[in-house]
Amino acid sequence: MSEDTPAPGHVIPGGASWTLPLGRATVRKCSVSEMDNNVYLVTCTRTGERLLVDAADDVDRLLSLVAEDDTPAARPGRLGQVLTTHRHWDHHRALPALVARTGAVTLAGSADADQLPVDVEVRLAHGDAVTVGDLALGVVALRGHTPGSVALELTVDDHPPVLFTGDSLFPGGPGKTWSAEDFARLVDDLEERVFAVYGDETLVLPGHGDNTLVGTERPNLDAWRARGW
Repeated sequence: MSEDTPAPGHVIPGGASWTLPLGRATVRKCSVSEMDNNVYLVTCTRTGERLLVDAADDVDRLLSLVAEDDTPAARPGRLGQVLTTHRHWDHHRALPALVARTGAVTLAGSADADQLPVDVEVRLAHGDAVTVGDLALGVVALRGHTPGSVALELTVDDHPPVLFTGDSLFPGGPGKTWSAEDFARLVDDLEERVFAVYGDETLVLPGHGDNTLVGTERPNLDAWRARGW
């Protein structure tokens, strides 16, 4: 299942995947669990190398998402890397089983890595790059929802950038925080590292729910600060 436009990219648990073809890359999205967690698969179309973002639940569904993307360039079912955007339990329930069945290399933000149920092999910091075949995805630390929350930026040729934001940015606002200090840190990071950097056409792929655009969310930044959540 593909959408004609990159938003809203609506998926439901047990439903079909959403696909975004970008030439040298393909992005697939599915939803799992009672928490309606989004899981994303990024594939380099030339090499067949793959990265899965957030092994949230239902390892069999995640493996079927990988299988949907089998191409002549890829070894069937191969998953090279799995990145966890943050340490909250609903984003990594299938991580141990997925790693056991695929041997995928694990990645996460450094400050959250020790809270995950597997050993994290690659600890990420703001400004790092994650290589997936010919693709280089930038790491954007968005602190506040958790100390080690990270987003990923994928830019391919003439296509608008794509941001995988975990639970740090949704349609309608930032993710939940548990103190005024954490909220201020998250909104500051969003302002400085997302809204000051990316154009309005940048696609935001959040950890739950539909897609949005940076341009849709940008005008609301002051209102978010004023409401405090």
